Amino acid sequence: MLWHYISAIIMGMVEGLTEFLPISSTGHLILTGELINFKGEQAKTFEIFIQLGSILAVVVVYWKRFFNLFGLMKENKEEKSLNLFHIILAMLPAIVLGLILHDAIKTYLFSPYTVLIGLVAGGFLMIFAEKKRSTITATSLDTLSYKQAFSIGVFQCLALWPGFSRSGSTISGGLLVGTDRKTAAEFSFIVAVPMMVAASGLDLLKSYSSLSAQDVPIFAIGFVTAFLVALLAIKFFLRFVSKVKLTPFAIYRFVIAALYSFILF
Repeated sequence: MLWHYISAIIMGMVEGLTEFLPISSTGHLILTGELINFKGEQAKTFEIFIQLGSILAVVVVYWKRFFNLFGLMKENKEEKSLNLFHIILAMLPAIVLGLILHDAIKTYLFSPYTVLIGLVAGGFLMIFAEKKRSTITATSLDTLSYKQAFSIGVFQCLALWPGFSRSGSTISGGLLVGTDRKTAAEFSFIVAVPMMVAASGLDLLKSYSSLSAQDVPIFAIGFVTAFLVALLAIKFFLRFVSKVKLTPFAIYRFVIAALYSFILF
């Protein structure tokens, strides 16, 4: 039982560190689970649940922005500002495609092999985005256009492939449609909240029957660990991405893919 608690802490730390970095949290959870033998139906449900801990961290960091989205607090007095329509446009492509392909993705794509493919492919996308980035027209969330929000949502569909990285796909998409890195990252964080709550909620409804009361402490430990680590990771990444290109993250993805290939295969 002690090892289960230790595993929960390890997985929570991995989730919190990687959820908002462009390196794929799902991919790292799958690969880490393989390494520490944290697998099975319980483990899959655990991985889904602790993502909500990371999402709570975003809500805490951006609580004023979320209040503003619902008209509960006017954070920005400019006539134009980020609103719910931006979020809906960004969510729509992945929701439609995700609903269509949900069963196929869960059946065929959640394996170490497919994750490694996603890590490498996502790394190439990030390098391409840095080299071919468009002229910057959006330097804050409140200057993001509806067209840019929808285009970023289209890129988010790539993250349906485990290992590709939702933040990596959306930030790369943001660069290619004219946002700066910080704006693309912040928009990625905010869109993640409804997207992941919806996706996690759907998965939890389908798998809750496999859980028991003895799972509660393990799930709680993982949730709290993911939340606390994600708080730190979000603040670090925003400072880092403002100054540094995505290329180092792409290189990290190549290295980790090669390392796991050697270990697992």
